[in-house]
Amino acid sequence: MSRKKGKTYSSEQKAKIVLELLKEDQTIGQLSTQYGVTSKTIGNWKKQFLDNANRAFEDDKESNRYKAQIELKNKEIDALAKTLGKTTVKMEWAVGKLKSLDLINKKNLIESKHKNITVTAQCELLSISRSSYYYKAKEIAKDDIKVMHKIDKIHTDNSEYGYRQIYLQLQDIGVSVGRDRVLKYMGIMGIQAIYPYKKKQTSIKDNEHKIYPYLLKKYWNKMGERTKSVEVKEPNEVWSGDITYIRTANGFMYLSAIIDWHSRAILSYKISNTMDSILACDVLKDALEKYPKPKIFNSDQGSQYTSKEHIDILKEYNIQISMNGRGRSIDNIFIERFFRTLKYSDIYISDYQSIKELKVGIKAYINKYNFKRFHSSINNQQPMHYYLETIKSVA
Repeated sequence: MSRKKGKTYSSEQKAKIVLELLKEDQTIGQLSTQYGVTSKTIGNWKKQFLDNANRAFEDDKESNRYKAQIELKNKEIDALAKTLGKTTVKMEWAVGKLKSLDLINKKNLIESKHKNITVTAQCELLSISRSSYYYKAKEIAKDDIKVMHKIDKIHTDNSEYGYRQIYLQLQDIGVSVGRDRVLKYMGIMGIQAIYPYKKKQTSIKDNEHKIYPYLLKKYWNKMGERTKSVEVKEPNEVWSGDITYIRTANGFMYLSAIIDWHSRAILSYKISNTMDSILACDVLKDALEKYPKPKIFNSDQGSQYTSKEHIDILKEYNIQISMNGRGRSIDNIFIERFFRTLKYSDIYISDYQSIKELKVGIKAYINKYNFKRFHSSINNQQPMHYYLETIKSVA
């Protein structure tokens, strides 16, 4: 279902859509199709909803005072609009609307049925072209999701592959898709090549989010290669967090998890239909509520982990922050290995038909992995049993 031209959504409708998103019983793509609104817009509504959630608990008197002020201001604005005429209306409208500078929000600000200002005039005031306003991004089709599933399988088998190699592999198995589209899908899926050897990093870091150094170099030998036996001597010395693409028959979700390097136990996880800082923060807060804090927390340089919200949690607990080198997912090898094992032992075999089935299945698998599966790296013990015993001994 495509979004109708000029369609607007009330605050009640937006809240309803966001609440359905937070239930996580449907993918964001399914909600997008159901309500005729783009996935990115739904993500923006979710962020706005959660950023303003605390207002629901504000004092009624304070709230009423602000409402009275707003009503007074609205009356003043109406009086000015009537007095100063159409030109002043345009200027007032532009001043109020030009708070957000990105294209998506500018497009959302345009009112196609405004009585006094045409769409063309609004585009000029917002410094965007009319063609940009009328362009509607297409949602991911089922055939494209099938391609993404194949990309996930190729990446899981060949973690060192970049988009060019994945493109060639797709061509080899008869999948017709362009290289640029492969790169686009990898961005949506949140995957990149794992480089097995140390490389000079020439990428420009994002100035908006600070990138922290990698603190786990002591686990690499002089040749820049990971040693076969990583000696993390205690539980909660190092935790790792990451997010991976998880496929279902009708779409895809994201799984975020935290692993303890010493025991290989999965301390916390969550499945979500959006890959954002909220997902990473929820998993981290859950782990910290259940277990003693780690000395070091390691992640990649994704915006979910470099966000102010995630960094603030780590600083609040006085946890040292470590981040992979750019493009070096191998720096976070234990969580990567867990994701690979999960996909081969469960996801690819089960072929879950619904999100409900997926959540039940992953919960069962992680319980089996933590409490029943013997792990060779910890002398054939079960990860969570081993973790719980060792934290008692170091307490």
